[in-house]
Amino acid sequence: MSEQRFKVLSPRILYQHSNHMSTLGLPSRLTMIFFLCLQVILILTKLYDYNLGSITESSLWRSTDYGTTYEKLNDKVGLKTILSYLYVCPTNKRKIMLLTDPEIESSLLISSDEGATYQKYRLNFYIHSMLFHPKQEDWILAYSQDQKLYSSVEFGRRWLLLQETVTPNRFYWSRMGTSKEPDIVHLETKTVDGHAQYITCRMQNCSEAVRSKPFPGYIDSDSLIVQDDYVFVQFQGLGQKTSEMPVSDGSLCFLFQDMHVISTDENQVFAAVQEWNQNDTYNLYISDTRGVYFTLALENVKSSRDLEGNVMIDLYEVAGIKGMFLANKKIDNQVKTFITYNKGRDWHLLQAPDTDLRGNPIHCLLPYCSLHLHLKVSENPYTSGNIASRDTAPGIIVASGNIGSELSDQDISMFVSSDAGNTWRQIFEEEHSVLYLDQGGVLVAMKHTSLPIRHLWLSFDEGRSWSKYSFTSIPLFVDGVLGEPGEETLIMTVFGHFSHRSEWQLVKVDYKSIFDRRCAEDDYRPWQLHSQGEACIMGAKRIYKKRKSEKKCMQGKYAGAMASQPCVCTEADFDCDYGFERHSNGQCLPAFWYNPSTLSKDCSLGQSYLNSTGYRKVVSNNCTDGVREQYTAKPQQCPGKAPRGLRVVTSDGTLTSEQGHNVTFLMQLEEVCSVSRFPTETHFLSSSFPGPLEHVHLSLPFVTTKNKEVNATAVLWPSQVGTLIYIWWFGNNTEPLITLEGNIAFTFSAEGMNTITVQVSAGNTILQDTKTIAVYEQFRSLRLSFSPNLDEYNPDIPEWRRDVSRVIKIALVEATGIPNKHILVAILPGLPTSAELFILPYNDATGGNRQTAEDLQQISEVLAQKLNQNSIQFDLKPGVRIFVHAAHLTAAPLIDVTPSHSGSAMLMLLSVVFVGLAVFVIYKFKRYDLLGKVQNPPAILCFLF
Repeated sequence: MSEQRFKVLSPRILYQHSNHMSTLGLPSRLTMIFFLCLQVILILTKLYDYNLGSITESSLWRSTDYGTTYEKLNDKVGLKTILSYLYVCPTNKRKIMLLTDPEIESSLLISSDEGATYQKYRLNFYIHSMLFHPKQEDWILAYSQDQKLYSSVEFGRRWLLLQETVTPNRFYWSRMGTSKEPDIVHLETKTVDGHAQYITCRMQNCSEAVRSKPFPGYIDSDSLIVQDDYVFVQFQGLGQKTSEMPVSDGSLCFLFQDMHVISTDENQVFAAVQEWNQNDTYNLYISDTRGVYFTLALENVKSSRDLEGNVMIDLYEVAGIKGMFLANKKIDNQVKTFITYNKGRDWHLLQAPDTDLRGNPIHCLLPYCSLHLHLKVSENPYTSGNIASRDTAPGIIVASGNIGSELSDQDISMFVSSDAGNTWRQIFEEEHSVLYLDQGGVLVAMKHTSLPIRHLWLSFDEGRSWSKYSFTSIPLFVDGVLGEPGEETLIMTVFGHFSHRSEWQLVKVDYKSIFDRRCAEDDYRPWQLHSQGEACIMGAKRIYKKRKSEKKCMQGKYAGAMASQPCVCTEADFDCDYGFERHSNGQCLPAFWYNPSTLSKDCSLGQSYLNSTGYRKVVSNNCTDGVREQYTAKPQQCPGKAPRGLRVVTSDGTLTSEQGHNVTFLMQLEEVCSVSRFPTETHFLSSSFPGPLEHVHLSLPFVTTKNKEVNATAVLWPSQVGTLIYIWWFGNNTEPLITLEGNIAFTFSAEGMNTITVQVSAGNTILQDTKTIAVYEQFRSLRLSFSPNLDEYNPDIPEWRRDVSRVIKIALVEATGIPNKHILVAILPGLPTSAELFILPYNDATGGNRQTAEDLQQISEVLAQKLNQNSIQFDLKPGVRIFVHAAHLTAAPLIDVTPSHSGSAMLMLLSVVFVGLAVFVIYKFKRYDLLGKVQNPPAILCFLF
């Protein structure tokens, strides 16, 4: 919300002054301070009587000299008036609004001269919160304690009841441009029967006759979000939770599972999505500029919950550098910090510092060891979070973290980077709060401790060196630190107390006298933004001004970017487009579930559509020329469609004729009519023209025996597509086998994991599928069964089976400690849900430690024991726990490896491969696309203002 709300406790102020600091003693508790523009500071204090359990006294203090002196304003607001909150207009900081304690009276005190004088206005309702308009300084929405929403166009002097039964914190101003209607309000309201709905109306009239319902149905309670040009709602649909996402062209989009919108900068949506098999991680997706098509940016980003239960995603956008993010990603139960300079296209681990604080070398080799950072930002404006950066200090990042194989809460140190995360330096061995002053020209660090302190640290060279300064003669328990607005000054305020029973203290620290002059042009040097030596970041070379480390001058106004020069476009400036995936060779190729030809299906003859090359330029990337033309989508004429409206009738309209007589048949095709004559005895042969090949699925066993023949089959959809050519690739063979049949028998002579790829050529269409098969001389297998509730969530599609198999394998490894290379889990097609657990031999790199049949049997017994003890379980989704059981154990493989047919898993795959194909499309659509266009009934409504 746009308002600034503050509470401060204490009835009187004492004042001291010495050199560069002044202190204010506050006999009760100080909870909030607000600095207005320039030199004005307002402090609201309140005295809480613990015996009465209420506020008994309040005071308003005002300073016009950066807090050196304060004036008490109680006589101007009313000597007996008890104030509750202080608001500052975000678009005109001269306008101040004070709220009285609703338990005593309901009134507003309004100032238009930076809090010097006030006028009092009575209210007939009790204000709970306020929302100021982002552009119109006198427009305000006020939410009452009885869930009513009021509006004012006179900065609170008069109020109009806008709507009742409004959900708390779910009301928003429209963020549209000035050419549209700025007085539109977005609301989430409750119906008489308790359902939540989304409505819009004008701030002066929200009657039933004029309000709008952009989304026709009910939504989930407390789910409406309006952010920049997007509106998001969430609702229960299609048997599972989905979210609604507005798009520019009114298209409908689907989004499954839990979603959190991280940002909507430049009309591009960053969304963190939790899929069904995730508990404490989210996948990060990024949209195109319309918010319609999403691609995966980073998997398994760590999440946590704050004290109020709100989800916190471990993703941090670095201020001052467009496209730069830090994220904590979970890999094999370890959390590691990654960095991107191009909005999630490429991610890299952080290089640890070369030396520690004492100059000793740090031996930390990527990717086994790296620097990991805590990315939580403090919601309290008076305390520092774990990481900080500023728009006015591009390239400077200060954060707490550790060096090692993973992020840890132990041995936390403070680190700084002055070159946008390329290199890091350790600055403290304990956590500190760090404040940016003088546009980042001065960094102030204060130790995080429960003990009183009297020193702080200053750096004038972006954290390379630190000097110790005393800010108080008596050690102070520090509760918060604030810098001046705009970060242009060298004044900071520290507040705390000398003892747990003493009065609270405000300490003003002014370091302006340290500098004898302001910086001149010669005091700066150019600094070029880069990523490990690569100067082209987001398609441009950007050079900034940085103060020379040996110069001790005050920067004042922000030096800013010195120059920006566009780079020639390369492949690195492009991400994979919707429906395409990046392969190991770096190319963006169509995902197996995506058919690029579908783009032209909604296209009419004579029109054109944009035919994707598989790439899209990263949003905000400024590169020019180079491969831009090659990678940019090309306009293409819509292809002709198959004939429609074919109708065959006889010339006389009858369906019978005498033998030997000619009959005239009329064949009508839209406006085309042709006449043919056939004798009555003519037999019509029904012929069908096969459609294009849309999908190929390679079916083969999961495990087979060395030197035993096994069958592979390519199953097609649709099954009739004309003449086909099958191209088979086995393992590392460079020569393929070409057949005209969709099945083939083969053997593997080497143990281990082997791949089989089939490419199917149908006309000018080529599709392929790749599968992996384990080959061993001997192995064990164990049939698994599940608690019945799993069947309710089983769509019986390959993607779902692979995901569940992976989850079960992780659960088995964690429960038994058996290396994961010994285990292969395969969910079998069909219902009820069952699976096969394969126990595989595993040899080390030297060929030693080869498992015998007895070793495999022993491992099998350990697994069977854990399964029979109900020790293997996993959460399918919040509130749905699945137990895995052992069905039966076999000493020989469950797969038949004779040449004539494959085993049980193979037969089941062949028999039900296309069961639930429609569900498969939806599931893949959810997993890889999230928000693609569909023609089904809406699950997500999208608008772009």
